[in-house]
Amino acid sequence: MPPRGRRPAGSPDTRRSILTAARELFAAAGYERTTMREVAARAGVDPALIHHYFTNKDGLLSAALAPPIDPAELLAGVADVPDQAGTELVRRLVGVWEGHPVVRKQMVAMVRTALSNDHATALLRAALTRTVVAAVREAAAPDQRELRAALIVSHMGGLLLARYVLQVPGVAEAAPNQLVDAVGPVVQHYLTGPLGAPV
Repeated sequence: MPPRGRRPAGSPDTRRSILTAARELFAAAGYERTTMREVAARAGVDPALIHHYFTNKDGLLSAALAPPIDPAELLAGVADVPDQAGTELVRRLVGVWEGHPVVRKQMVAMVRTALSNDHATALLRAALTRTVVAAVREAAAPDQRELRAALIVSHMGGLLLARYVLQVPGVAEAAPNQLVDAVGPVVQHYLTGPLGAPV
């Protein structure tokens, strides 16, 4: 339900409120069907403020799809223990999802939005390449590094989707430490194991 009243232009959380409303509406209705007026109404702001902060709907979408955490900061030091890097990477990501519901909600909204529109898909892919893939590459073996990073991002994105969006039985009910123990070795293989000769 939209909040009552309008947030003043100088309110420090105005931008955050607009982004939260946009993520919720993009995820529920899709990018194309969401209007700026609907976002403004849910955020409790004047529609002109959306243009002030984000220029246009595209700018709003780009901001909504930006990762809610800094992957480089989250994954800093993962490569310090190479043979445990995969398990540590999964532990940190699952820890963020489980321990920070707001971050998890934003990430789920990002995935839902990206699945609703080709343009949103392209923007999220670019954002992931700039941030998550770049951070994962630091822990990956030098051969086929781009493929290794992409496989990890794909696997972890699939886990996020299966657990929190699709709620696949087994995965949805598993304890966080079970996920770490099960997925960590797979991610470790992506990081340092043989992937087969490139074609």
